[in-house]
Amino acid sequence: MARAGVVAGLVAGWAAGWAGAVVAPAGVATADDGAVPRLIDREDYADRLRAMWLGQCIANWTGLRTEGRRINPPFYTDADWGQSPDGFLIDFVLNQNPWLADDDTDIEYVWVHALATQGGTALSGAQIASAWVEHVNRFIWVSNAKARALMSRGVTPPATGILTVNDQSLMIDAQLTTEVFGLLCPGMPDRALALADLPIRTTASGYAAHASQFFAVLYALAPVAPKDLTGAPRMRWLYDEARRWVPEGSKTAGIADFVLADFLANPDINDWERTRDAVYARYHGQAAANGFVYRGWYESSVNFAAGCIAMLYGQGDYRRTVQIATLSGWDSDNATATLGGLIGFMLGYDALVAQFPGRTFSDRFDILRTRDNLPDYLPGDAQAQDTLTLWAHRMLPIIDRQVAHAGGRSPTPNGPAAWLLPPPVRLGPGGDQLLHSPTRAEMDRSATMRVKRAGGVVTGSSSVVSSPPGGQGAVGNPVVLANGLEHDFTGREVLTSGERAFYSSQGASPPGGVVTLTVAYDRPVEVHTVRFIEGDHVSGGGWWVGVPEIEVRVGGVWVAPPGGVASHTALDPAVPFQILDFVLASPVQATGVRIRGVAGGALTFVTCAELDALSASETLPRSTFDLNGDGVVDVDDLHRFHTHPVDLDGDGAVTPADRRYLVNAVRWEEPESNAADRR
Repeated sequence: MARAGVVAGLVAGWAAGWAGAVVAPAGVATADDGAVPRLIDREDYADRLRAMWLGQCIANWTGLRTEGRRINPPFYTDADWGQSPDGFLIDFVLNQNPWLADDDTDIEYVWVHALATQGGTALSGAQIASAWVEHVNRFIWVSNAKARALMSRGVTPPATGILTVNDQSLMIDAQLTTEVFGLLCPGMPDRALALADLPIRTTASGYAAHASQFFAVLYALAPVAPKDLTGAPRMRWLYDEARRWVPEGSKTAGIADFVLADFLANPDINDWERTRDAVYARYHGQAAANGFVYRGWYESSVNFAAGCIAMLYGQGDYRRTVQIATLSGWDSDNATATLGGLIGFMLGYDALVAQFPGRTFSDRFDILRTRDNLPDYLPGDAQAQDTLTLWAHRMLPIIDRQVAHAGGRSPTPNGPAAWLLPPPVRLGPGGDQLLHSPTRAEMDRSATMRVKRAGGVVTGSSSVVSSPPGGQGAVGNPVVLANGLEHDFTGREVLTSGERAFYSSQGASPPGGVVTLTVAYDRPVEVHTVRFIEGDHVSGGGWWVGVPEIEVRVGGVWVAPPGGVASHTALDPAVPFQILDFVLASPVQATGVRIRGVAGGALTFVTCAELDALSASETLPRSTFDLNGDGVVDVDDLHRFHTHPVDLDGDGAVTPADRRYLVNAVRWEEPESNAADRR
């Protein structure tokens, strides 16, 4: 059959419901429910986004009634619900009008505002810093406050979230402020993590970043959770799928597994307190004996565990999940808000409201309670500036861009008011989602991390012997500039504060002059970029004068990079903790890198948190409708599918649904009046 005839037959076959128009290729299943895979109605999604924000607001303010009140035994139990054990009634907060902003909702509000006004598909570090300086100035604590203070000194993400720079970056902050990126990338967890990467690393590092990624993936997968699953099975599916995006060996992975194991071993579905108490013993009360550090009631770990407990024992029931999270202890409004938003989204607005018979809920929102310089969408309202409905609808154009950028189909003037999501990421035989994790990719570029994980040796050295004063976070031992901490996303526990120190040449003998910092590897590594991460600046120094020289060790000899340095980050002596990348004109295999220059400031010294060689960024193949690889999605791809059928929708089998999915992509911009033909 000629190609044109095959294509015509394929299209006719869809229109006829595959009633014998075309014989399916061998091995292609034909049993089908007639639905178009990965097709999401835009208005229904807007309704669910509104429900998500309402679900977050109810849960947030309910959880705030117990926040920080029970951080040690005796903890709350179910018996405390509806009571006032500490002088405050523990019950649902349902009557705010308007709903008041809090840090569980207001930073997400700023992310949405920034993406809506910037108009692109992601936020740069500079754009994030600009948005925070403009809008995030009050009602911030712990890592958020530290990151904001760093921004006032000119530091931009991701440096604001590096543990050496921000000693609070293993706290809870990012996991309560970034889950919204998942719903901006429905059904695209890989895209959600890419979009959320810099926002997460604005305030989080290591296993705290992994906890944030877990929640972002939950939100991204909620729109495509199997429709035949409800309640507890659906929540378990989401839990298991999100867990696959957290690396083995991460403290966050261990917590998720520990909570799940105790949940499964517990014969009483209502005895969530048993698992909470086990979490307390392992990660708080006896943390040191178990190889962990308990960092405070607002840390990432115990609060991530509390979220896992509420998600599993709550079984998808909104009220029960919020109740458990509120009573869990520690920073009990955070996971409460996250899970309230997740279940609210899955229920939809009317079903969420139905959880509270006889109640009417406000749609108004007061963002200026906590955030600054944001538009007033309700100029006639003295108490509120926005509504949950308007907020949800402003997210839709952002999603349009995300879906289109990822290779899907967004609404067009002639097409349906829906999104056709791109094919899900194709995973290798091991199903390694982590290949698509931006933090994993960052770590894999690091020569220091690659060598150390392979059991090799990395050595840092300096041309001077220094003795910096105490109290600045600096040490004179150059071993720290090669410890890999700044690129370490294994999620391991950081046991000592000494690991967070940066190197300083202050107090060098002889003082001043040229300083050379070196990192040597016990094997050849690819050097695409030499990365130098500064330490802090003080009034007397901490920076380079001019642009330092870069050298690589090739064949045991130190030489200038072949072809030189193609580009480098601009140096600013007024800004500490800069991440300075020196991109080589030609990548080279080397056993060491070094940087040499004149120390700056009146005291003539430099600081360094990390010196490392980075390999080239790896570009993974994207799943696509462009089956023949010619750069366009058209009838030629239908012909390719007919001769080489593939599982496009990721359900593990090639079925007529995959054909229908591809036909919709090819014919997306045809008038909506032809929609039946696309089905």
